[in-house]
Amino acid sequence: MAPAQKEAHPRPRRNVELLLLVLALTIGIGAQVLVGLNLEDTIDERYYIEGGAQAALALAFHVVLRLRAKYADPFILPIVVTLNGLGIAMIHRLDFTSQYEGVADRQLLWTGLSMAAAMLLLVLLKDHRKLRQLTYISLAASVVLLFLPIVPGVGQDIQGAQVWISIGGMSFQPGELAKITLAIFFAGFLANNRDLILLAGKRIGPMTFPRLQDLGPLFLAWLIAMGVLIVQNDLGNALMFFGLFVAVIYVATSRISWIMIGGVLVAAGGLLAYQFVWHARNRFDIWLNAFDQEIYEQLYGSHQLVQGLFGLAHGGLTGTGLGSGSPQIVALANSDMIIVAFGEELGFIGLSAMLVLYLILFSRYMRAGLGTRDHFGKLLAVGLAVVLVLQVFVVVGGITRVIPMSGLVSPFLAAGGSALLANWLIVAIVLLISHAARRPIVVGPMLNTTGAGASGTEDPLRGRDTAEQLAVRDENTAEHAAVESPPGGEQR
Repeated sequence: MAPAQKEAHPRPRRNVELLLLVLALTIGIGAQVLVGLNLEDTIDERYYIEGGAQAALALAFHVVLRLRAKYADPFILPIVVTLNGLGIAMIHRLDFTSQYEGVADRQLLWTGLSMAAAMLLLVLLKDHRKLRQLTYISLAASVVLLFLPIVPGVGQDIQGAQVWISIGGMSFQPGELAKITLAIFFAGFLANNRDLILLAGKRIGPMTFPRLQDLGPLFLAWLIAMGVLIVQNDLGNALMFFGLFVAVIYVATSRISWIMIGGVLVAAGGLLAYQFVWHARNRFDIWLNAFDQEIYEQLYGSHQLVQGLFGLAHGGLTGTGLGSGSPQIVALANSDMIIVAFGEELGFIGLSAMLVLYLILFSRYMRAGLGTRDHFGKLLAVGLAVVLVLQVFVVVGGITRVIPMSGLVSPFLAAGGSALLANWLIVAIVLLISHAARRPIVVGPMLNTTGAGASGTEDPLRGRDTAEQLAVRDENTAEHAAVESPPGGEQR
């Protein structure tokens, strides 16, 4: 008789996370110390306090995960802490120049507030599926957040884009939070209507195209993106919002026709924007003719882009070293162009390593979505993963002239409280989804889907027969069948 096989519980792997957090903190805090040494700054209590604050925040987040989501992905938090720490180190390095002085302390404060908000979300939101009840509330909130900057007396126009609001002397970009609410709406809507959209349609050759009445949500997303582009002059968020919906609906239906229709709408939107939106036309001219002398010297011209390209070239393969370059020459070096600062001082190798961290983070987001059992969680995790990768692609692609530049910033690296807050909230949501994907579930003879035992966190071994009991039961069944079967009877 074969020995009984034991099914082990999934391992929480929080100890792995703790070890990786130590490495992440070493990289982030070590980079800040290297900046001070290279710039001949005194390593005093300021460095100890800032390093201690980062360590305390990371360990507090780790403890919250142990208590509230112990089966969550163990790699997400260390990767994010690494990126956040490197961002603070580079902002600290730029603080040694007059035009950026004092930003690092504010960024550390926003890091603390953002991580505290993410921890609070982990404590209050026990199950990510509760967000599905907010599907249409999220849509209403998205509309308010996106068009709040155009309200007179509240919105601010900064460098031609009206995406900021000012309340009490503090500036905030509500569109950063809108990418979360829109992801919740798209995931909830498609989870509720997936079967209708999937089953209906007209087949043309090898592809099935949706009915005209099913194109309504796609046109709504396109109109929202065009509204953001026309009203706010924000090319980056327009691309991200529309790309988010197209990616999520493709994952929901597995139909390439949605990608084709989305591509046609993007082309049509780009053509209309170039013809009628001055800000978009200017971005395209800078992209195509960056080294033209007239465009280089004009207001809102290509000066920033060209200086960024020279900075990347100056960094070469290995970079000048932290604190040894001149990233302050580029406008907005600590926010929109912080990738250029890293490329100059860490070189192609260092910048590539950071992009690999983003790639791994994207893969962990996707893994959380693939592993969860509910359709809403899958679509939400995939949508948030697409938000991350689209941000990185739009930023890096704009700086390297692959696509026109936009107003998006690098997640977790760039200075700015609204983007940092939104990205940490996304981390909390994805961690909840990954916890739901990896936690034990009931696998006994009967699964109660309505009562108290429906949470999916019960012992998977409870109520399961051992191998010996199953063997005895099979023998009894065979003997019973032999006694009742008549001689010469047909075998059923």
